[in-house]
This record gives sequence, structure tokens and C-alpha cells, in this order.
Amino acid sequence: PLSGRVATREVPAIRKGWETLRSEATVSELLGPAGRRRHSQLQVPALGQRFNLTPVGRGGKGKGKGRAGSPPPAPQMDVPGPVTRRAAAAATMLLRTARVPRECWFVPTALLCAYGFFASLRPSEPFLTPYLLGPDKNLTKREVFNEIYPVWTYSYLVLLFPVFLATDFLRYKPVVLLQGLSLIVTWFMLLYAQGLLAIQFLEFFYGIATATEIAYYSYIYSVVDLSMYQKVTSYCRSATLVGFTVGSVLGQILVSVAGWSLFSLNVISLTCVSVAFAVAWFLPMPQKSLFFHHVPPSCQGANGVKVHNGGIATDTSASNHLPQWEDVESKIPLNTEEPPMEGQESKPDRLLVLKVLWNDFLVCYSSRPLLCWSVWWALSTCGYFQVVNYAQGLWEQVMPSRHAAIYNGGVEAVSTLLGAVAVFAVGYIKLSWSTWGELTLSLFSLLIAAAVYIMDTVGNIWVCYASYVVFRIIYMLLITIATFQIAANLSMERYALVFGVNTFIALALQTLLTLIVVDASGLGLEITPQFFIYAGYFALIAVVFLTNGAVNILKKYRKTQDPESSSQVTTS
Repeated sequence: PLSGRVATREVPAIRKGWETLRSEATVSELLGPAGRRRHSQLQVPALGQRFNLTPVGRGGKGKGKGRAGSPPPAPQMDVPGPVTRRAAAAATMLLRTARVPRECWFVPTALLCAYGFFASLRPSEPFLTPYLLGPDKNLTKREVFNEIYPVWTYSYLVLLFPVFLATDFLRYKPVVLLQGLSLIVTWFMLLYAQGLLAIQFLEFFYGIATATEIAYYSYIYSVVDLSMYQKVTSYCRSATLVGFTVGSVLGQILVSVAGWSLFSLNVISLTCVSVAFAVAWFLPMPQKSLFFHHVPPSCQGANGVKVHNGGIATDTSASNHLPQWEDVESKIPLNTEEPPMEGQESKPDRLLVLKVLWNDFLVCYSSRPLLCWSVWWALSTCGYFQVVNYAQGLWEQVMPSRHAAIYNGGVEAVSTLLGAVAVFAVGYIKLSWSTWGELTLSLFSLLIAAAVYIMDTVGNIWVCYASYVVFRIIYMLLITIATFQIAANLSMERYALVFGVNTFIALALQTLLTLIVVDASGLGLEITPQFFIYAGYFALIAVVFLTNGAVNILKKYRKTQDPESSSQVTTS
């Protein structure tokens, strides 16, 4: 496995690897007969001489008897000796977890960004409701709002947890391909399927595409270095943002300026998602994942070598030489047993993985700040999904597309861009979120409720558009803050778990809301009363967090007053 020159930045980690093996292994044990024949070309002796990485022989055998730090011997590394199981396992772990060169991040990141861009480049999406209500499909409003759109919510909820586990077990790429295929089926049916039942099946396939979106956002973490996480995350999210914005603007221009039909926009969307599906085939297959194929979170010996997410970090001074390596696990350590060093890599124990997930769930949600932000995340995301899903229906109610020009694509593009600006500004907000976070959530939730109420009651399409833009900007701002507050003290594994649980709770609440308010088997309300309920829903969230925030501030104020009063009594 050792081939070519060893990069200088890997030397401190390799030094620690040698130290863990110095009482058990020799270089000949690590490399074997074939390795001994190639040792000169691999330049291992030169590396040992330069950095005092001299291996130790057992019982005085061989020429490499000195301890690390002693004068290096001659470059001859051919030392006989039997291979012990522990030494072989340690060597295998050391070589397997050698960090991926930093240059290797570019190709998978570029391919994944290309996939995300084309998968999001769907010019017809802002005009979906007018298309279904128009002559192409000729469906009624009740069929679209009360019988078709709820299918997406139900299918998304049912598929989310199985897809979450399958994504990790199958190592991401197959699920990314499934998403691309589901998008192709969705837009193919959108072009040629007719009738209520066929469109309901279309919504089911779109639910598959939405549920498998988790594979797109988590794939990149399995193929790049830990130090590149922040950069590649921004690239991948920006790719989908740019793709959605370009698609919305393109759709609006083609409809308003070129006079294209909505059917033609769906043809373009089908072409773009087909390109994305083709690009996905070129993604490299990951060799690890967060849970089922996880490289053991720590492989710790006497010298503190720790393996994390496929890379080596150390608990000693070696980590000081590598500021780009972050030991995320040290923030909230996982309560998992250390795997044995012996033998080959063990197959994942599925029951053990589920048990670890459950224990992590209990530990994470026992934290009050994390629970608070997670509750707001789930509640607000539920309302956000409902408003975004049925906003086009409200606009169609205020100004039917058959009688006037519509600007749905432009509104979506503007709201996305301004939301991105608000998200960028979050990094410059200085606030004690532990003290004022709940009151901030309450205030902005009240503003969201006001925007939804105005959108519902004012019968002017431009006021509806403006209220929708304000609604999306506030939500994107707050969800970014909530994401940061949740992820700040979590390992990557626990962040993925919390994200999945919060999304599942949001979908469960949305399903309940849809079943009661929207579905034809429930109340089956018209679009205008629905939005009145959504405004009241966000107002209720504001009241809950206002009460909780006020109680929290009062408790902190009393804590600050008690030490002062006690100190005065002591002085007197």
C-alpha cells in the first residue's frame, strides 16, 4: 500500500504510527517480502534517517535495534522475524487510514457540484401549479391541492428513515443515482402522464427524489479530507442554490419574454435532470460512511493515535503541527467501545449501529439548548414546507394564470438570492444566543406569521409576492442560525443523526397538519383558510418561545442576583 513519496505533512502522523509499533514490529514485518524488495524505491530508509523513525527489532535481531530518537542505522531494512497479529493489524490500520492527498478533493467535489447544479436546474418547477391546472393536465383545484399534493408529504415521511439508513449502508452513491432516476421518472410522467391516479404516482416518485436528497449532502464527507469539510460543503450547497436560481430566472424569461409553453419548460427540466443522472455515474464510490462502514473512531495505543473519519489525529503534541486537523469527537465524545486491533476490518454489526444511534439520540436531546433549537427547527420547517408547497395555489387564487402574466419564477429567484445574502450576513451577527436566542426566535416567528397573514388576506398579487420573499428570507436566516447552534458542539455522526431526527419530526407534524387541514379525507379546506391556519401556527410558535425565553432570562437574572446578595450578607 505504501507507494511513492510520503508527503511532508503526513510525517507527524506517521511518526506516531511508528511509535505504536516500535515494540512489536519491524519494517520487514510491515512490508513483507514484496515490500523488502521495493524498500529502496519507496524511500522509507531516507524518511527514517531524516525524522528518526527507526523501527525496533525484537530480542536484538536485525540491524534496526535502536529506539526512536537514537542514531539511525544503515539504510538496510531487511530484518527477519515473524509477523504478529497485533503488528499486522496495526500496520493495516496505519496504512488504510493514511490521509487522502488534498488534491483528491477536487474531482469528486466538481462532479457532485455539477450533479447538484443540473438536478436543481428545473425551469418548470415555479410553474407547476399553473401547469397542472392548465389545459395540459386539466385538473381541478380540489384535485391538485387536496388529493395530489398531500401524496408528496406522506411518501416523504414514510421514506425518510429507511432512506437515511440505506444511504449510509450503501455508501451514498447508489442513493444519489436513485435520486437522479426518480427525478427523471417524475418529469417524464409530468410530460406524458394523464389523470388523477397517474399524477399521484408522480408525487410518490418526487417524494423518493426529495427523501434521497440526504445522499447528495452527505456523500462528499466520505471522500474528502476532514480539513476540507467546510469548503466542500459551501461549494455543494452553492451549486444547488445557483442551479435553482438559474432555473427560476430561465423559466421566467422563457415564459414572459420568449412566450414558451409550460410543456416546453418541462422538457428542459427533464433534459437537465437526465444530465445530472449521467454525471452521477462518474462519482467515485466511497469506501467508508458515518455509521455502517465507519472507520473505528479511535484506535488508541500507548501513544494516543486516534483515527477519525479516515484520517489520523493525535492526542499528543503531534496534533499541534497539524492545525487543519480537527478532532471533532473531542467536543462530545461518543460512548462507543474501542474496537480490537486484531484481525481484518470487521463487518458492520447492524444491531450495534442502531443501538449506538439510539444512545446518541438520548444523549443529544438531553441537552436543553440543543433541544430548544431542535424544537424550533422541527416546528418551523413543518410550517415552511406547507407554505412553500401551497404558495403557488394561493397566487393562482389571487390572480389566475389564464387571465394575466405570472412571475412565479422571478419571485422564487429573488427570494433565494436575498435569502442567500441574509445567510451570508449571519456570520457577522454578534449575539449571546444562549441568553437571547429564544426571544429572537419568538420575534422572527411572529414576523413570519405576519407575512403569511398578509399574503393570505390582501388580495393583491404583488403584496403576496413581497410577503413570500420576506417569509423565505426570515426562515433561511433563522434556520442557518439554528443549524450552527445545533452543530457547534456535535460530532459529524451526531449532527447527521440530529438533522435526520429533526427533519423526521417536521415531516410527521406536516403529515398531521396536511391530513387534518388539506387532505380530502380530513377538512379539505380551500387554499385561503389554509393560509390563515398557517399564520396562526407560526404565531403559536412565537408565543411558546416568547414564554420560554422570558422564563430563561428570569432564571439567569436570579442566578446573578443570588451571589451578589450572599456576598453582601457575608460582608456585613
